[in-house]
Amino acid sequence: MNFFIRFSRLLHIGFILVKHGLEEIALRAHFFGPFRWPFFLFHFCWKRQFTKSRGIRIREALEELGPIFVKFGQLLSTRSDIVPADILTELTRLQDQVPPFSGLLAQNMIEVALKRPLSETFQCFELTPLASASIAQVHAAILLNGQTVVVKVLRPNIHKMIEKDIALLEAGAKLVHRYWRSARQFKAREVVAEFKQSLADELDLMKEAANASQLKRNFEGSSLLQVPKIYWDHTRQNILVMERVYGISVTNGDQLKDLGFNVKRLAEQAIEIFFTQVFRDCFFHADMHPGNLFISTVNPTEPHFIAMDFGIMGILSAEDKQYLAENLLAFFRRDYQRVAKLHMECGWVPPTTRLDEFESAIRAVSEPILEQPLQNISFGELLFRLFQMAARFQINVQPQLMLLQKTLMNIESLSRQLYPEVDIVGTAKPFLENWIKSQIGASSLIRKFKLYSPYWIDRLPELPNLLYSALTQMAKTKQPGPIEHPSARLGRTTGYCAFKDICIGLLLGVSLSLIWVTLRSYF
Repeated sequence: MNFFIRFSRLLHIGFILVKHGLEEIALRAHFFGPFRWPFFLFHFCWKRQFTKSRGIRIREALEELGPIFVKFGQLLSTRSDIVPADILTELTRLQDQVPPFSGLLAQNMIEVALKRPLSETFQCFELTPLASASIAQVHAAILLNGQTVVVKVLRPNIHKMIEKDIALLEAGAKLVHRYWRSARQFKAREVVAEFKQSLADELDLMKEAANASQLKRNFEGSSLLQVPKIYWDHTRQNILVMERVYGISVTNGDQLKDLGFNVKRLAEQAIEIFFTQVFRDCFFHADMHPGNLFISTVNPTEPHFIAMDFGIMGILSAEDKQYLAENLLAFFRRDYQRVAKLHMECGWVPPTTRLDEFESAIRAVSEPILEQPLQNISFGELLFRLFQMAARFQINVQPQLMLLQKTLMNIESLSRQLYPEVDIVGTAKPFLENWIKSQIGASSLIRKFKLYSPYWIDRLPELPNLLYSALTQMAKTKQPGPIEHPSARLGRTTGYCAFKDICIGLLLGVSLSLIWVTLRSYF
């Protein structure tokens, strides 16, 4: 029965693809070769002419296939390194909106998850949802202590629905990789695996709550960003309860001006929030579109943003952060040779790549963007073009940097909606320069020494024995060389032993000194 369900779903997918004129894509695969001729026998197939571009047709097909395929298209919209530009533009317009499920069913799911009647948790629970999406829907409620909250509830049977469609996507990715050689650059299996992991994270609302909690802690006491409070006592894997907050959409520029908001300052704050998350915390909200970012109306003279929906977060390693900061600064200075060298040093580019050719390609991508007026420069667009160039030089761009590029484009678009003349370069450059300065020099060395010295002191007593064992082992395993005069061998052996004794003596001296200083601090 499971086979027939999957087969019928596959037929349904095929029907929708043909309906939107996408059979031309499928028929390029080698394994569809024997099936091509029937299509050309039918007049409607080869006679059909489409007024819509392939990007629009792909977007409309994904929307008709259902919410899971919509989310898959949204993931693909972050992969500018493998998806053509015309398709990518349409994928960014995919809307994750589906009809809501019954509020009574949501109420029952909450009672089952919390193992108590709804009346023991909420004074009031609104059955009509505030919003509905493919994974979950949101209801307004009031806790027993009078706190207004929102309750996010996963859709019933969402796990089974996702498992079926993911299985089909995985099977399709394997076929594409095996039979469609020209499409292997799209890395279908890797993209599906990334999508599967992303959905797994979104289906666990405890993870989303933890993301919100981390982001709130990072901006504790900040005047830039407000994150709603999570009510952990009422949160489960399929239920998320958090503080309800109120704000104005960033798209309502006229309303903001009427209320006396400084829209120029707001636009600069949005950019500052992004760079603070990336370069201070290495942890950033990766879905900061206007639907997830609002402006508080509490104090128009000192406004701040409110973040929502924490299912998709980006995490950068120290290496990613260093790479990104140095590259952006090099772009600010038009130092394309430095950009090329950074890519080579990071191992992103094959060692056989010619540096001058790579530098020339970067210049060709960057100059048309950087030559524009400052208010028109988009670093999200710059990263987008660079990632598109990546395939030519066999650069394997990491998924977290793709998320970052999409987030940066969202922030730039949002900032320019608020204040079209915002100077993104002028706002970002001092931030990056100060961060780079904080990572090098004496102050950075002292800070790192303070951070790691307790671990060094803890392990230092072990070093003399480890060094002695290593040097002894080296002496034992030393390979015999050509015959030489005994006096030369004696001199070398004596020098080796002296060097070993000096190293051990120095380590012992330092160790005993540190131990003595530590003991004196306690007595």
